[in-house]
Amino acid sequence: MPWDNIKLVGSETIAEGTMVFHFTRPSGFDFRAGQAIDITLIHPPETDSEGNTRGFSIASPPFEDGLTVATRMRDSAFKRVLRNAHPGIEAKVEGPFGSLTLHKNAARPAVFLAGGIGITPFVSIVRQATKDKANHQLYLFYSNRRPEDAPFLDILRSAAQEHPNFHFVATMTKMEASHQTWTGETGKLDAGMLLRHVPDPLGPIYYIAGPPAMVAALRQMLLAAKVDEDDVRTEEFAGY
Repeated sequence: MPWDNIKLVGSETIAEGTMVFHFTRPSGFDFRAGQAIDITLIHPPETDSEGNTRGFSIASPPFEDGLTVATRMRDSAFKRVLRNAHPGIEAKVEGPFGSLTLHKNAARPAVFLAGGIGITPFVSIVRQATKDKANHQLYLFYSNRRPEDAPFLDILRSAAQEHPNFHFVATMTKMEASHQTWTGETGKLDAGMLLRHVPDPLGPIYYIAGPPAMVAALRQMLLAAKVDEDDVRTEEFAGY
């Protein structure tokens, strides 16, 4: 189905090197929390060999009126144009795509394992589940180098306070480089950390999103812990 163009409403920096972009949502555009869209810049002032289209997980939940995406900012033509764009510019949207969505059987917990900007689909899922008061037990493990690098930390902490079924575990791997204090977990996400927080690690459906190397390592960790391969769902965030 062809969609109307979307318009940029505003943007902001939400972590070091990371921005969010808020767009309008076309009438009738439905999606499930965790899905993604393609955004194409229309007649951008500059372009490069990577083109004018990028895929983004939708960070906003379906119950909100707009569409929010987040991305690490690097020196590409697409990112430069987006960074400098003024509210009101139009872009083309296609989608939604993807199946990294919450399973329907609430008797099985969901465990989300996220690194960096891989958090975006899980922010949408958690916020929607919080509003719906979902019966699933939800565990979100979120790994970053420092709090300064971790987008959506405050939103996720608030969701954990609001929704008793949502258990949030954030870990930092390079606190020696941080200027903030941190009282949560530290070190890489591993089987030991999982066992400390998930009562029965063989019961849940697992969802992994983040850089390809991290996704591969976490998937191998789960398989080594005897998690059924059919219970592991993954999405790689490469290139940002």
